[in-house]
Amino acid sequence: MVYGQEKTPQVLHLKVTSDIDPRSNRYVSLGLEKAIEMKVDYVILELDTYGGALTDADEIRTAILNYERPIYAYINKDAASAGALISIACDSIYMSTGSSIGAATVVTGEGEAAPDKYQSYMRSIMRSTAEAKGRNPEIAEAMVDEEIRLDSLIKDGKVLTFSVSEAIEYGFCEAEVEGITDIMLRSGVTQYDTDLFELNWSERFIALFLNPAVSGVLILLILGGLYFELQSPGLGFPIIASMVAALLYFTPYYLNGLAENWEIIVFFVGLLLISLEVFIIPGFGIPGILGLIFTIGSLTLVMVNNDGLNFDLIEASLLNNALITSLIGFIGALFLMILLGARLTKTSFFNRFALTDVQDTSTGYTSSFYNKSLIGSVGTVVSVMRPSGRIMIDDAMYDAYTRGEYLEKGEKIKVIAAEGTSLKVQKSVP
Repeated sequence: MVYGQEKTPQVLHLKVTSDIDPRSNRYVSLGLEKAIEMKVDYVILELDTYGGALTDADEIRTAILNYERPIYAYINKDAASAGALISIACDSIYMSTGSSIGAATVVTGEGEAAPDKYQSYMRSIMRSTAEAKGRNPEIAEAMVDEEIRLDSLIKDGKVLTFSVSEAIEYGFCEAEVEGITDIMLRSGVTQYDTDLFELNWSERFIALFLNPAVSGVLILLILGGLYFELQSPGLGFPIIASMVAALLYFTPYYLNGLAENWEIIVFFVGLLLISLEVFIIPGFGIPGILGLIFTIGSLTLVMVNNDGLNFDLIEASLLNNALITSLIGFIGALFLMILLGARLTKTSFFNRFALTDVQDTSTGYTSSFYNKSLIGSVGTVVSVMRPSGRIMIDDAMYDAYTRGEYLEKGEKIKVIAAEGTSLKVQKSVP
């Protein structure tokens, strides 16, 4: 069936030409939302990818399967691994000259085959996706598992990868094409309007901060800003930089569905524990250690598509990369603290925000409001001292405090020090 006979058919063109990750996941999700909003007749998903994150590929696959109008995959060179899964989820597959599809074994960041639990899940969703679209499920499964034997279709120990002619022969490609025009002609559509879906500036901004390299820099700014603010309370600029970096770090991952509420809460609990260690508990003990674990752990978990504390479908390489990114940001912050910590207080910029003048006694400053001659004077307690109160010396009233002892009204006292705004006294022995 061809949709939109009363008007010129509308085609929305999506392009995924990089690794399958949270950025491409968000791009496809937003693209399909726009397709629904515009009520387009066809979606063409152009692919040139060697694969990527299994969780993101699965979410893209599910979104395609749930989309109610035709989606055509246009493989423009490569649809390997996660790209093959996404292609098979589409209603029709078209390939450019020299393209390939397959090699869907899940691999680690080092290029080695991932543990069997990942392979098992990939086999199952490849099989079910092929069945849903009327394609041979055994062939789809053979793209993941080299142990599957399909007559002479593949060599022993090799996962299945199709060239264009092979994909056409076995029902995994409708035709070899040169572009969208060929695809639409084969669908019986000669007149149509094409719209290339591109992210607006705000979505491109979000995609930028989903980049792990940028995330590492933001982690450095978050931790470094907190450190310098704690070193110089009231300075203002470091804590502002830290808060802005935290906002830029968490918001894109939250909008993309990666950062869960509890992960963000754990981050602030970690900061609270670190502050408790710094301001209340001397030394560096359990609260400080837990604070670091919570903080770095939260920053790591935000970057991966885990389901609560379930990491079964998160490849170890993705989790390791997220942890390494967080640790690099943490180590970078430590380096920044060591390198700039001592130098910052000597800069003119620092002097604009911090009070650096010293009020020395040699220049006439004093820490006491009272004349030193009052030391040794004897007086009477006017109000109960617990341990501070008021005293009377030679018909003059003064604020005073003891070393911790309580004195009742009328008791005799002796001044032993004149510091700040009060006199330090003790009970006078007759």
